[in-house]
Amino acid sequence: MTHIPNAINPHAAQPTSLAALGRSLWFNRQLIVQMTKREVAGRYKGSAMGLAWSFFNPVFMLVVYTFVFSEIFKARWGGIGGDDSKTQFAVVLFVGMIVLNLFSEVFNRAPGLILANVNYVKKVVFPVEILPVIAMLVALFHSLISLGVLLTAFAFFNGYLHWTVIFIPLILLPLITITLGLAWILASIGVFLRDVGQLVGIISTVLMFLAPVFYPLNMVPERFRPIIMANPLTFIIEQAREVLIWGHLPNWAGLGVYTTAATVVAWAGYAWFQKTRKGFADVL
Repeated sequence: MTHIPNAINPHAAQPTSLAALGRSLWFNRQLIVQMTKREVAGRYKGSAMGLAWSFFNPVFMLVVYTFVFSEIFKARWGGIGGDDSKTQFAVVLFVGMIVLNLFSEVFNRAPGLILANVNYVKKVVFPVEILPVIAMLVALFHSLISLGVLLTAFAFFNGYLHWTVIFIPLILLPLITITLGLAWILASIGVFLRDVGQLVGIISTVLMFLAPVFYPLNMVPERFRPIIMANPLTFIIEQAREVLIWGHLPNWAGLGVYTTAATVVAWAGYAWFQKTRKGFADVL
C-alpha cells in the first residue's frame, strides 16, 4: 500500500504544504480509485438493481420536480433567459439540487470520516488525509450521473444543448476545492468534538434555504441579498445555471476570485488536518 513519509507513526508531524498534498494524492492515486469504487459499489450492495439506482434516483427526482412544480404549483422561473416553458422550473431547480447535493453529501459526512475509519488511524499504515478526497469522489460520481440526466432532460424538452455546457467542470472545480478544505477541517474537529456532526446538519439545512435553489436570486429583497450572496453555494449555483440553462459564458472575474478563495480554504483545511492528526490516535 502506498503511503507518504511519516505515515507509519500516527504521532509524527506531517507536511502541510500544497506540494505535500499533491504528492500524497499522486502517490496514493490507485488506493483512492480502489476505495472510491468500493464505496460506490458498497452503497448499492445487496440491492437487485445495484448501480442502476445511481441513475434511476435522479431520474425519479426530476420527474417528481417536473410534476409538482409545473402541474401543482404552476411555478415558473420568471422568464429569465427568454424561456419559461412548462418544465423549465423543474430543470432550473434540478441544477441547484445537483450543486447542493455535491456539497452537502461531503459536508455532512465529514465530521464522521475519521470516526468511521478508526482502524486506519490506529492499526494500519494509511494516509488518512485521503478520506475526504474519497468522499468527494463518491459524491462527484453521483453528481455526474445527475448531470447526465439533467442534460438529457434539457435536450429532450428543448431539442438542443447550449455549447457553454463545456464550462461546467470549471464551475464545479472551485466548489470541489472549497468543500474539500471544509471536509478536512470538520473531519479533524469531529474526532475531538463529537457534537460537531449535529451542528453540521443544521448548517447544511440553513445553507440550502439561504441559496437560490428553490427560487431565483432576483426574488430576494435587496436588503437580504448580501446574505444570500455570502453563501458559498450561491455563486456556483448561479454560474451552473448560466452555462447549462441560459447558455451564457461564466463570470470569469468572479470565478477567479472564488477559485483563489477556495484554494486558500483548501490549503488551510489540509494544514489544520495535518497539524491535528497526531492527536487522533490518543482520542480514538
